[in-house]
Amino acid sequence: MKMGCLNGTTISLSCLKLPFPSYPSSFQNVPFRRTIKPLSAALQTSPATSPSTTKAEDQGARSHWKAAIDFKWIKDNKEAVAANIRNRNSDVDLELVLQLYDHFFNLQKEVERVRGERNAVANKMKGKMEQFERQRLIEEGALGTQLPLLCLLGKNLKEGLIALEEDLLKLNDKLQLEAQRIPNMTHPHVPIGGEDSSMTRKLVGSAPEFSFPVKDHLELGKELCLFDFDTAAEVSGSKFYYLKNDAVLLEMALVNWTLSEVMKRGFTPLTTPELVRSSIVEKCGFQPRGNNTQVYSIEDSDQCLIGTAEIPVGGLHMDSILAETLLPLKYVAFSHCFRTEAGAAGSATRGLYRVHQFSKVEMFIFCRPEDSEHYHEELIKIEEDMFSSLGLHFKILDMASEDLGAPAYRKFDVEAWMPGLERFGEISSASNCTDYQSRRLGIRYRPLEAPVASPKKSKSNLAPPKFVHTLNATACAVPRMIICLLENYQQEDGSILIPEPLRPFMGGRSVISRKS
Repeated sequence: MKMGCLNGTTISLSCLKLPFPSYPSSFQNVPFRRTIKPLSAALQTSPATSPSTTKAEDQGARSHWKAAIDFKWIKDNKEAVAANIRNRNSDVDLELVLQLYDHFFNLQKEVERVRGERNAVANKMKGKMEQFERQRLIEEGALGTQLPLLCLLGKNLKEGLIALEEDLLKLNDKLQLEAQRIPNMTHPHVPIGGEDSSMTRKLVGSAPEFSFPVKDHLELGKELCLFDFDTAAEVSGSKFYYLKNDAVLLEMALVNWTLSEVMKRGFTPLTTPELVRSSIVEKCGFQPRGNNTQVYSIEDSDQCLIGTAEIPVGGLHMDSILAETLLPLKYVAFSHCFRTEAGAAGSATRGLYRVHQFSKVEMFIFCRPEDSEHYHEELIKIEEDMFSSLGLHFKILDMASEDLGAPAYRKFDVEAWMPGLERFGEISSASNCTDYQSRRLGIRYRPLEAPVASPKKSKSNLAPPKFVHTLNATACAVPRMIICLLENYQQEDGSILIPEPLRPFMGGRSVISRKS
């Protein structure tokens, strides 16, 4: 059934009510002022944001990019997608997405029909005809008796088509804003539920035993003059810090040791931009979530501070088609990371455990779809080998569905024993995002195998491109690793033993001791 006709009766397009969003005005680039604040706050203060806008509109109204979402697959697998949304505790309105898709599909067919009729009239106008016949066609426009059409808003087919195309663009924007919030599908082995439902996959090593009272990293750091939180709070605010003396050398040692270990496994080293466009943050699946966003934005610009090198590395091959022979592409990237840590409070998050700025080494892989589970296992094995070589006691968790975040198909977390905190604390994670990010970033590869020959002649024998799979894993989050090393290697005299793998990167030193 065409949208312009109901039971053979012509209806007016103006009677068709479709839900279109209101859009905030574009952010102006003001060169003399750069105030940092959470991205959600920047959206909330946009003067054109209507109180009636939906959550999706408020979160993504600045985005004009389009994700290559397979709407037909979503529609054909509606029940599985709906169950996945429930399992992830997401508030996405799947029914609205499918309704918008149906509207879009029908309106798109109507646009194509009207465009064809406009072209037919244009072709007649190009041919030889009597003057009175040409004038009649001009006057008929969209109301010609030869070509029955909808009662369009304009006086001719060209104006009507323009109006239809504008409606189609608006509807596509609305559809994208809602559909981009649908989370990735979930691996069948992922536990269903919240964080408490996560399953321990492996327990490695054993906790150290102490014959003296154990100190936490804050007390150790104060006695050894390793950090200064008080001055940093005056200079920058809470949850900032200065590293001092041997703590600086320890950070450099951790970073350089990590890079050297990961590079041995075929990874290419990178340093990355630490400011990226907000659209890149969104394409990687880090949608701001109201007041609890973890993203800092730069006011009056479209840029954000990165919370992880995953974001700029993910954008490295954006909008490109890679040769299959290049895959897998493996990168190890060093960057500083910035997070608002909204909602984080309590003694369990004090000190270096949860801070606004920190150094991190991140692993990232682009690969063929059939290889992503293999490389996910490779990433977690690299993490296990590295943390084992440092003598840490840790467990590897298969994270539950509600703790995956939107992009991850499956995620493993590593939690290490922190004696001063008297608990395990997260030090790393490894995620397989399948094609969730690549469909948004436009990253594809060209298979080597040509398509099967068909009876129809083809202009090209090239295989159609496919979306790559992306994976990421933390090789070293420096503050958490410093906590582990200080608390696990503390000695009765207050000194800290340096694990053997790090000693060459600490100038051969084996201990951090008190300064006179």
